[in-house]
Amino acid sequence: MKYHTRAFIAATGTALFLSAATVAYADGSSHGSAGTVQAARSAVSASSSATVSTKSGPLGKILVNSKGHTLYLFQADKTNKSTCNGDCAKAWPPLKAHGKPTAGGGVNSKLLSTTTRSDGSKQVTYKGHPLYTFIDDTKAGQTNGQGLDAFGAKWYVLGTNGKQITKTSSSSQSGGY
Repeated sequence: MKYHTRAFIAATGTALFLSAATVAYADGSSHGSAGTVQAARSAVSASSSATVSTKSGPLGKILVNSKGHTLYLFQADKTNKSTCNGDCAKAWPPLKAHGKPTAGGGVNSKLLSTTTRSDGSKQVTYKGHPLYTFIDDTKAGQTNGQGLDAFGAKWYVLGTNGKQITKTSSSSQSGGY
């Protein structure tokens, strides 16, 4: 008689599936991998917080997420509260976190925080600006959203000082970095 147990764990923003199998035999012995279960728990813990890093390119040193995708501010956000919801949030997905955000190289951790969105989720902020990615940035380093006027205001990348960078470059539309 065999019993199989599988643990599937989904990490926020990542399709991370880990499987731990434990087999119980009729003689009472079991063979499995408790280490795999612990590793799965650690992976979920580690991926619960968003990481903000930097990347240098034609627009200067800008903020990016853990996958190297450019982070933007929305000029309509006059406070640290996001005003981008619904269709806006589909085109400009907010950078969300389930814990304290992590500062990568070149990022001032004192400027990182979170704000509560209208749906109750936590969104990462940098120097009070809620952070977003752009759906048309399909590869790391692209800055296709730079300077766009959409959903009632302009979108700009952020520098490490927490200020918007308003210049554009020819590589903004072609894939950037």
